[in-house]
Amino acid sequence: MSEAAGRIPVMVPWLGQEEAQAAAEAVLSGWVAQGPRVERFERAFAERVGAGHAVAVTSCTTALHLALSVLGVGPGDEVVVPSLSFIATANAVRYTGAVPVFADVAEDTGNVTPETVDRVRTAGTRAVIAVHQGGVPADVHGLRAACRDWGTALVEDAACAIGSTAGGKPVGQGALLAAWSFHPRKLVTTGEGGMVTTDDGEWAARLRRLRDHGMNASAAQRHASAVPVLESYLELGFNYRMTDIQAAVGLVQLGRLEAMVARRRELAARYGRLLAEVPGLTPVRDPEYGQGNFQSYWVLLGPDFPVSRDGLLAALGEAGVSARRGIMAAHLEPAYAGHPHGPLPVTERISGRSLILPLFHTMTAGQQDRVVATLREQARR
Repeated sequence: MSEAAGRIPVMVPWLGQEEAQAAAEAVLSGWVAQGPRVERFERAFAERVGAGHAVAVTSCTTALHLALSVLGVGPGDEVVVPSLSFIATANAVRYTGAVPVFADVAEDTGNVTPETVDRVRTAGTRAVIAVHQGGVPADVHGLRAACRDWGTALVEDAACAIGSTAGGKPVGQGALLAAWSFHPRKLVTTGEGGMVTTDDGEWAARLRRLRDHGMNASAAQRHASAVPVLESYLELGFNYRMTDIQAAVGLVQLGRLEAMVARRRELAARYGRLLAEVPGLTPVRDPEYGQGNFQSYWVLLGPDFPVSRDGLLAALGEAGVSARRGIMAAHLEPAYAGHPHGPLPVTERISGRSLILPLFHTMTAGQQDRVVATLREQARR
């Protein structure tokens, strides 16, 4: 059911005429596949997150896959990841032939910490993937220092974190490798799409080859040359290219980022004030070391809350509110049945007792009041 019909959706993408015009101009330019708009989007994105280089790809999943590939992760290696994440985080490790090792998370942020990683890392740990869960920044400064001490590479899964900050700096700044998503549920969307950022120029060059079948010259480079360019395929690569149509939309969206983050933080602050009156609920908050973009706004149900998570989802649905279950735990999914792991009590508690409330740029005070009224009613049962 549409928003106009009275149902409050989880998210309404902020897309409009300007994005449509940019996409149409890309089509009419003759550059439909990867071309000059992708390059412009990469430069603008790298500047926004404070990275030396940005490489556009088809999704955050493929971004993670390529990040692990340039690190040389492969069969026989282990990569520590949170189970509390979209399943793509762990899947990207398996794509390389390596083994994902599940670490628990901190309850207040939903993110791995140096301590939770240290509990499960072994001599075979080649890399760690830290997720900025739902836009809540992880303690990257602590994690980076710990990984340096361990001699382990840190990859940041920043799928949800564009516009978030850690230590007063944009998430992604100073990252060895960071992977980003432009899925429709993200603040900046291109429909589908992703990005890898890094300060290492040689890695960036190899990432560009790997996304394009291992080819040493892009289509744009070949067309720009006054003489024929005979391309070579230097290694096994992939078809992970972004289109110029997507990049055109992304450029418009990126220009709106500051306004989108400000609006989401305003809505999140209002939720926090209203939900403080609801017993048994713990809303997501900023950590002490950073600020989130509130890409997702979740609440954790305490053990004394009178309704189960699924019962609360059903009650919200009956009230016309499209809430969703909280963050999934990969180790509880059939795809990871039998995959060995240690105790993950916080992960299982957050996954089983959390839900994501509607929060979108055009949300009204009345819509928020309606969500909170349903939560209050269920808390009184």
